[in-house]
Amino acid sequence: MTQLPETADLLESIIGVAPGSALSQLRAQRPDIVRHTQGSHDVLLSPVDPGGLSPAERALVAVRVAEISAHVGLAGHYRSLLAERGGPPHGERANTILRHVACVTAAPGTASHEHIDTLRAVGLDARDIVALTQVVAFVSYQVRAATGLALLAQEKVQ
Repeated sequence: MTQLPETADLLESIIGVAPGSALSQLRAQRPDIVRHTQGSHDVLLSPVDPGGLSPAERALVAVRVAEISAHVGLAGHYRSLLAERGGPPHGERANTILRHVACVTAAPGTASHEHIDTLRAVGLDARDIVALTQVVAFVSYQVRAATGLALLAQEKVQ
């Protein structure tokens, strides 16, 4: 996986925040948020024990959430991660996962027990379904955080 420099974080990299800029300094005032956001990315996308949701499937989920959310920078980051992991998985399992991702990303209120049963039918257990949901939620958070930071970057942060 492509590693960011020790002092950088993905969101700043995605939106092009210059080191030492006003926005970078503002974010540095909340180091726990920066550290936990980057840490969540690392743990969810590259866990030591991925369980039954493979690293490639995790990257595929992240790509799809970023694409549905129309965030070009994050989608590009996750496409690169997916390519590093051997490209997208294919088949009914991947299609089922992607359908579920689209549902919970675009219309989470429409998700039902039947969706969970469909995921189980393609081999995901409870741990995998939780991990899948966490990746969807995290990338959705990243999209919102990156969008907000990009807007701040356009302002003259004081």
